[in-house]
Amino acid sequence: MVHKQLQYYLANLHHDLPAGIVVFLVALPLCLGIALASGAPLFSGVIAGVVGGLLVSWLSGSQLSVSGPAAGLTVIILNAIEQLGKFESLLLSVALAGAVQLLLGFLRAGVIGAYFPAAVIKGMLSAIGIILIMKQIPHAVGYDSDFEGDEAYLQSDTHTTFSEMAYALQAISPGAVIVSAVAIIIMLLWETPFFKSRKLLSLLPGPLVAVLWGLGFNIWSQAYAPEWGIAKEHLVNLPVIHHPLEFFRQFTLPDFSQLSNPKVYTLALTIAIVASLETLLSLEAVDKIDPLKRVAPTNRELKAQGVGNLVCGLLGGLPMTAVIVRSAANVSAGGRTKVACFVHGVLLLLSVMFLTEYLDLIPLSCLAAVLLLTGYKLAKPQLFRDMYRRGFNQFAPFLVTLLAILLTDLLKGIAVGIAVGLFFVIRANFHAAISFTRDGRNYLVRLQKDVSFLNKALLRAYLDRIEENGFVIIDGTRAQFVDDDILETIVDFVEAAKDDNITVELKNLAIREGFAPSGSGH
Repeated sequence: MVHKQLQYYLANLHHDLPAGIVVFLVALPLCLGIALASGAPLFSGVIAGVVGGLLVSWLSGSQLSVSGPAAGLTVIILNAIEQLGKFESLLLSVALAGAVQLLLGFLRAGVIGAYFPAAVIKGMLSAIGIILIMKQIPHAVGYDSDFEGDEAYLQSDTHTTFSEMAYALQAISPGAVIVSAVAIIIMLLWETPFFKSRKLLSLLPGPLVAVLWGLGFNIWSQAYAPEWGIAKEHLVNLPVIHHPLEFFRQFTLPDFSQLSNPKVYTLALTIAIVASLETLLSLEAVDKIDPLKRVAPTNRELKAQGVGNLVCGLLGGLPMTAVIVRSAANVSAGGRTKVACFVHGVLLLLSVMFLTEYLDLIPLSCLAAVLLLTGYKLAKPQLFRDMYRRGFNQFAPFLVTLLAILLTDLLKGIAVGIAVGLFFVIRANFHAAISFTRDGRNYLVRLQKDVSFLNKALLRAYLDRIEENGFVIIDGTRAQFVDDDILETIVDFVEAAKDDNITVELKNLAIREGFAPSGSGH
């Protein structure tokens, strides 16, 4: 079995190695940006990315999901550090949150991931695609006043997504625009049949070539055309480590003296619930875009994330989740197995130990180009047309989820989308659960599938339409479940029908002995 798996990973290495490099290049600024946004040490974001790549990738059952610090937790972390007073206290909460996630995995709580409606998941993917496009436009044109990874509509600097874009278009950097525009052209060309049919070219993914182009342009412009050069603040900016051992000195232990602080446990529970929901949503979304249509085990994922957060808390890392942006970049770059995520973790570790001076030469505009194309693939116009053709019941939750995420944030938008999705499910079941037909003075009321208290008003409306001297059959043959409220309504109707000379025949409806009308006093 192990030998077979090893062969499988080796057979896909030519896909996974370059994809891992691309995911690493996308993840690096996101890890740093999320740490910055959370008010935490920059290395805490990198530590979470490294743990996600080196450890969680192998514990997880997903072949394509990438784990690391999530933008959706930034506000929670920022407020927590303020409330608890120091970062070390937060780390204790992160470790405890990991323990809670492990428990949820063993309790098989991952099954809730299967109950998210497909329209809501697709709405989430499209919203993330549009967010990527809108958030990366400022970076693509060389306007980087805000950190990488801010996914909320209302940003921490009081700007919104749209105002940030407006400012960006007034402060364009020509060098950055050239880098991002050519990078996008390179990636589009790489997807044409001509480039795909060339063996040598197919070994290199377009996003990696785009990043190499950006690096080359920056080095060339600095040496020969300073007027087209890219400003330092528009480049990747890693803290410099002069010796590899300095990285391990960045580890921070949690403050175990805070174990008696109830706020630590409240925060741990909050992180565990939010991180688990984001993970399950991301996992469901990644399964949707997996070209091989594999389905990852959700309970195993919760356990993997639990171990990851436990380790992060003990080493000084931010809390992590499975993250859709980096996972989508993995799929887009051609990743096939979990080796791609592992490679990204290895490169994150090596980069902060040995390569900071070289990575600092990569323009953010070229990374933005990679994310712009990833965003377009997630929110293609074809998807909107397909959802519209499926009918209002599918299109409404899809569109509401998309708009809610764009105008709030990921978790709030998902909550709104699920609420709307449930409304349409309930409405569809409401009308499908009971049918009513009439032929002269003969009536047929048929109960179908599951008939709950939600259908009581509809049943009463149908029974009220039965006229005096009528004959009615109430048929429960097709019903798998009939709520007591429904049975009570039928018993009440049978009692009242005598006064109007209505003959009632109950078919395959078991009225239990002692089940009296609601007004009988029994």
